[in-house]
Amino acid sequence: MLLPALVLGFALAFCAYTYAGYPALLKVLSLLRRSRDTEATATLPRISIVLPVYNEATVIAATLERVLAIDYPRDRRQVLVVSDASTDGTDDIVAGFVDRGVELLRLSHRQGKTAAENAARPLLTGEIVVNTDASVRIDTNAIKHLVAAFDDPTVGVASARDVSVASLDAGANAGEGTYVGYEMWIRDLETRVDGIVGASGCLYAIRADLHMRPIRDDLSRDFAAALTAREQGFRAVSVPSAICYVPRGRSLHQEYRRKVRTITRGLATLVSKRGLLNPLRYGAFSWMLFSHKVCRWLVPWALASATVALADLAWAFPPARVLFAAAIVVGALAAAGWRSHERVPPRVLALPAYLVAGNVAVLHAWIRLVTGRAAPVWEPTRRDALSSS
Repeated sequence: MLLPALVLGFALAFCAYTYAGYPALLKVLSLLRRSRDTEATATLPRISIVLPVYNEATVIAATLERVLAIDYPRDRRQVLVVSDASTDGTDDIVAGFVDRGVELLRLSHRQGKTAAENAARPLLTGEIVVNTDASVRIDTNAIKHLVAAFDDPTVGVASARDVSVASLDAGANAGEGTYVGYEMWIRDLETRVDGIVGASGCLYAIRADLHMRPIRDDLSRDFAAALTAREQGFRAVSVPSAICYVPRGRSLHQEYRRKVRTITRGLATLVSKRGLLNPLRYGAFSWMLFSHKVCRWLVPWALASATVALADLAWAFPPARVLFAAAIVVGALAAAGWRSHERVPPRVLALPAYLVAGNVAVLHAWIRLVTGRAAPVWEPTRRDALSSS
C-alpha cells in the first residue's frame, strides 16, 4: 500500500502546486520586484492590425467597424484582413471597406491561422504588429495601451487582458469566464516578476522585427511570439488596461474542440522552443514556462495516476473508499454537465465541467502529438455576437 499512497500524495501535491503553489510563489516574488509603470506614449508609431479570418461573413462587417473606430490616427495604422480561402462571401464584405483603408489578402486555399499570418508578413508596414480575431471586441483605447508598453525597450510583446463576457445567449458557459479570469491574474503576476510565457491569441502586439522571424505553419504564433521575444532578449508582458472582450463559447463541445486544436499546437510549439526550459540560460523564465505550461499540461496524467492509486487504496482503507466515491460522483456530475454538444452545463456544474473538458482535451492533444497527428484544421470559434453597448 506504500506505493499507491506515495503516488497519490505526489499527484495531488503536483496538482496543488500547478494551480495554487505556483501563483502563490509568483505573488511573493512580485512583492519583491519594483513595478514598472508605463505612461501613455507621446509618439504613436505606425502599426499594422492583422485580422486572419475564415468564413466570418456574419460578423466581419461589425468587427471592421469596431477596428476602424479605435482611438488611433488613421494615417498611422494599416488594417489587413487575411482570408484563409473563405467561401461564404466574407471577402466581398471586406472589399466594401477598401475605400476606408482596409486591405484584403486572400489565400488561394486553406492553410490555417498561422500560415495566414505568415503570408501577411511581406505586406506589413507598421513598426508594431497587432494581431486580433474577428469574434472579439477591442476596447477603443486598447491599442494605444498596448503600444505604450513598447516605451519600455525590454518589451517585445504586449498582450491584452481578455475579459470573458456572456453573449446575448444567456446560456453562455460561466466556467469559461472563471477560468479566463484566473489565467489573466496569473499573467499579471508573471508580468511583475519577469514576463508572461504566452500572449493572448485574441489581441496582442509585437515588434515588427520579431514578428518577421519565421514560425512554422503548424505552431501557435501567439504562444511562439512570447517565446521568440525571450530568445531575442525581450520580455512579453500583459497590459491590464488593454481590454479585449471575448464572448464565451456556445457549448463545452465547441470549447473542447478549440482546446484540442490550440493545445496540440501549443505542445508542438513548446517542443520546438524547448531550449527555453534551460534555467541556466533563461533563469526565472524557464521556471515560469515549466510551471505555467508544462505542469498545466501534465495535470491530467497526474489526476489519472491519483485516481488509479486511490482506487487501489480503497480496497483496504475506508477513508480512501469515501474519497474515491466522492471523486467518482464529482467526475460524473462534471461529465453530465459536459454531455450535451449544444447546451452549456448548469451554473453549479460550469467550472467542474469546464475543467474536466479542458483536461480531457489535454490528453487528446498529447495523443495527437505522440502519434504524429497534426492539429485539427483551424476553424475559428463561432461565438455569439456582443451587443454594441
